[in-house]
Amino acid sequence: MSAPRPEEVTDSPYAGVAEHVRRYIASDGRDGHLEAGVTNLVLTTRGRKTGKLRRTAMFYTEDDGRYVVIASHMSGGPVHPDWYQNLVANPEVHVQVGPDKFDAVARTATADEKPRLWAKMTELWPAYDTYQATAPREIPVVVIERA
Repeated sequence: MSAPRPEEVTDSPYAGVAEHVRRYIASDGRDGHLEAGVTNLVLTTRGRKTGKLRRTAMFYTEDDGRYVVIASHMSGGPVHPDWYQNLVANPEVHVQVGPDKFDAVARTATADEKPRLWAKMTELWPAYDTYQATAPREIPVVVIERA
């Protein structure tokens, strides 16, 4: 009996992000972990409508052994990014940070956590404050913890 085939994964629909993800995966995180001078991870979610695996790259920071990301989209666009909507529907995710690959659980930061975590992320990427100032929605902060 042969081993089951790995599931197909679809990369971001945005060409630049998809190219970044491919470089990151192909180099085991050596090319792409530091992008635009900021640390990046690759997040894989399960599509809430299709059930298929979806992969994207994003800036992150660490907080007490957890990873923190911002659910911005199109510099503060009017809707939450698909990856965020996917993890709200199914919080079990897969993450790659550099060469480290692991299963995790993702959740929206609580109201008490968000201000401190938002401040950590804006130290990393100050433009998040501009995105929030112009966004017609509250931009979520996401906490990712190893499973």
